[in-house]
Amino acid sequence: MTVSASSPSGAADRQRDAERTKAEILEVAQQKFARHGYAGARVDEIAARMRTTKRMIYYYFGSKERLYIAVLEKAYAEVRAVERTVDVHHLAPVEAIRTLAELTFDHHDAHRDFIKLVAIENIHQAEHIRKSEALAGLGTPVLDLIEAILDAGTASGDFVTEADAIDVHMLISSFCFFRVANQHTFEALFGRDMTAPEHRDRLRRMVGEMIVAYLRGQGAGS
Repeated sequence: MTVSASSPSGAADRQRDAERTKAEILEVAQQKFARHGYAGARVDEIAARMRTTKRMIYYYFGSKERLYIAVLEKAYAEVRAVERTVDVHHLAPVEAIRTLAELTFDHHDAHRDFIKLVAIENIHQAEHIRKSEALAGLGTPVLDLIEAILDAGTASGDFVTEADAIDVHMLISSFCFFRVANQHTFEALFGRDMTAPEHRDRLRRMVGEMIVAYLRGQGAGS
C-alpha cells in the first residue's frame, strides 16, 4: 500500500527526514566552525560535505549567522543536559559537587569542538550568543543545581565556605576548559600535554577535590 504524502504518516516521515537532515547539517557545521571560526567557515563547504546545496542549508537555517547560532545552541544544550544528570536528591552534597565537577571534566574532554566554539565566541565578545533566545536562560538550570548542592552542604555542615553558585561554576569550568583550550601552548611552554591519557585520571580527581576543598574551607586563612 502506498502512503500518501498528505497522509499523517507521510507528513511524519517528512518531518523525521527534515529533523535528520538538520541534525546532520549541524554536525558538519559544528566541525567547520570549530576548525575555521565563524568568519573562516564557508557554507558552500558545509554543503559540499553534506552533498547538498547552500540553498538547502539556508532553507533550514535562514543564514550563515543563524546556522552558527544553532550550532552554539546545540553545543551548550548538550553540556547542560550532562549537568542535569547529577541527582542532588540522592547524593550527599560532597559527592554531588564532586560528581558535577567530574562530569564537566568528562564532557569537555570528549567534546573538544565545544571548547573551540566557546573560545571563538569569546573572540566575538558573545555577539552571537546574545542574539539567541534559547541561550538566554540556559545557564539558569546549572546555577539552580549548584545552589541546591550548596544549600544542602551548608545545612549538613559539610560546606563552611560562603560560596556563590556562579563562582563555583566558574571554578569548575575554568579548570576543565583550560586543560583543553590551552593544551598546545601549555605543552610548548612546559613540556606537558595536559590532555595525554596518563594525566587524565589524576586531573579528573584534582578538579573534584579542588572544589570540595574550597567549599570545606580547607587552606583558608584564619
